[in-house]
Amino acid sequence: MLLQIEDVSKTYPGARPVLQGVSLSLAAGETLALTGESGSGKSTLLHLAGALDTFDSGEILLAGTALSGLDDSGRAALRRSRVALVFQQFNLIPSLTVGQNLSFHARLAGRHDPHWVAELTGRLGLSELTARYPEQLSGGQQQRVAIGRALAARPDLLLADEPTGNLDETASAAVMDLMLGLVRDSGTALFLVTHSQQIAGRLDAHAHLRGGRIA
Repeated sequence: MLLQIEDVSKTYPGARPVLQGVSLSLAAGETLALTGESGSGKSTLLHLAGALDTFDSGEILLAGTALSGLDDSGRAALRRSRVALVFQQFNLIPSLTVGQNLSFHARLAGRHDPHWVAELTGRLGLSELTARYPEQLSGGQQQRVAIGRALAARPDLLLADEPTGNLDETASAAVMDLMLGLVRDSGTALFLVTHSQQIAGRLDAHAHLRGGRIA
């Protein structure tokens, strides 16, 4: 298993428990959708899986590495080497062109492959836009850049938190088609948080969070 979440619990100070004994697993190359009501802990679990936050109990293993044993620098190194993230907010760097944004994370990880970036650029329909800046793009175009940037480093695991939540129905369907195709062809595993049952149904597996537990 690429990702193993074992009996994980998380409570923020002064708040009720967010996650209570959650267990999930994700194989290499597999796609998993996580649904649940607002406040059910979906984004929290995604952030824990990506080593963006720490948990109170249980264990998370990513490619055999126990996250509980890592300090801040160790978690950052693991994110650079194995994980990529796509959020509802595109989080592109406004001072960089599309082409520079696409290669940014791959360069940080020391895995910049210009041929792969060129393939991503073409398949995402961005070849004519590489000299533009994010503010010059539509929402759907910006999200395609964010997906390309995430996949450019060939991560083992792609974490996506409502990646089409800011897009209209047509743009959402187009972006999901592209992302699922690229994930499948690159062998990257996908852990996707979504409110859409339709989107969840397109992935290999589906889990539902209710009240901090897998329902």
